[in-house]
Amino acid sequence: MASHSTLFISPQNLSSNFSSLFYYSPQSLTFRTKKASSLSLTTTKPRRLSLSVSASHSLQALIFDCDGVILESEHLHREAYNDAFAYFNVRCPSSSQPLNWDLQFYDVLQNLIGGGKPKMRWYFKEHGWPSSTIFETPPESDEERAKLIDTLQDWKTERYKEIIKSGTVEPRPGVLRLMDEAKAAGKMLAVCSAATKSSVVLCLENLIGMERFKGLDCFLAGDDVKEKKPDPLIYLTAAKRLGVSEKDCLVVEDSVIGLQAATKAGMSCVITYTSSTADQDFKDSIAIYPDLSNVRLSDLELLLQNKIAAS
Repeated sequence: MASHSTLFISPQNLSSNFSSLFYYSPQSLTFRTKKASSLSLTTTKPRRLSLSVSASHSLQALIFDCDGVILESEHLHREAYNDAFAYFNVRCPSSSQPLNWDLQFYDVLQNLIGGGKPKMRWYFKEHGWPSSTIFETPPESDEERAKLIDTLQDWKTERYKEIIKSGTVEPRPGVLRLMDEAKAAGKMLAVCSAATKSSVVLCLENLIGMERFKGLDCFLAGDDVKEKKPDPLIYLTAAKRLGVSEKDCLVVEDSVIGLQAATKAGMSCVITYTSSTADQDFKDSIAIYPDLSNVRLSDLELLLQNKIAAS
């Protein structure tokens, strides 16, 4: 005796004149209406109905940039660079005074080039290699130029550390709460910064605390990868170390350089802009915030789900 099953369905486009009864047996499919009529489809061979559910991606790892995201630090970096230029009496050919990057210029520079050494190398190529107490005459060989930049960067980093240790710097609003929410929900946490590792470690230890720092599932700095942002290498490396798909990662950045690095890596990105990045083009981000004070983990999960669904 043939068996049959009854399923209750409510298709969106089905008229209210129809009941919601759908009959299935291995030999036939029958749609029955409230009227004395029905539509049957008979098969010659038994058929099997199956549902195919495709695997979906979800938020598994939350990745933060450091400078500009965890702390609004660019003005602190600028101060440290200018202190280094003054200490070593760095003078480009067009100036009789020590080099000083003003606020307006540095806002442009830091959004154009990621990493301290690449910033200086670009500037000296554009404006002429300087004289200094390191080299009385402008360096001409690649070795001498590398030594100049390394010396300036090392001194600048130490000066930056002094500023961070002063106790006057605080994390940006909402950062610590969002980190704690993610950790409590079992999400992986990472920090990926183009800055020097020693300076990033100092920032994290002082601003998010040792417990949160040690609890990070991945931490990468500029020293750990050969290419700087906007190259995606740092984020691709993070995904590999975390053991997750790039599509399951959500990056928090503050600048278009970081946004480009994240999207090139195949990751979704939200922006929490600063005063120096507010006017940048963030069209490729999935959300833009002035800070994270009103952003919850559930908001980010929904954003990522919607992004994946749309793609």
